[in-house]
Amino acid sequence: MTVYCATGNPGKLREFRLAAELGGISVETVPGLAGMVPVEETGATFEANAILKAEYYGRRAPGPLFADDSGLEADTLGGAPGIYSARFAGPDASDDANNQLLIERMRGVRDRSARFVCVIALVHGGRLVETFRGAVEGQILEEPRGPNGFGYDPLFYYPPFGCSFGEVAPERKLTVSHRGAALRALFRHLSGCV
Repeated sequence: MTVYCATGNPGKLREFRLAAELGGISVETVPGLAGMVPVEETGATFEANAILKAEYYGRRAPGPLFADDSGLEADTLGGAPGIYSARFAGPDASDDANNQLLIERMRGVRDRSARFVCVIALVHGGRLVETFRGAVEGQILEEPRGPNGFGYDPLFYYPPFGCSFGEVAPERKLTVSHRGAALRALFRHLSGCV
């Protein structure tokens, strides 16, 4: 089965395709995505933004399509960067700039608890079918560790692994990550529809 996705983020696309291989599903980007005007993420929650994106791009997909919204929530920062994770340091911020701002905001803070959250919205013909949520608890490190992953992965320490998400192989990260959990739920749903 083929399902389409709407993301311009190469790190997310790699994870989507890796998880899909394990689930026996083919993930393709929606045709013409690069030429489309991006939808504005005006939702106040991960779920609202995932639905906005999925409905917008789903009208242009030749089959079922999913979109995600995900990010990092630091407890001591009141859940920030949250839905603003990709643009924490500004509209076109790099991963490095976002990470540096998080390090600055967390300097000297004792409570370093945080979680990654991912919500995936599945649509067919532009109409919402269902949403799938995944989350993983961890802690924010004082400095990045590891060359793997993307986004905040090098700053996210996962106690059961004893290292950051930036220090583990993508396949291992997917077994416990927020995106991995949401994708597994999505692929279970899709497998039941075949």
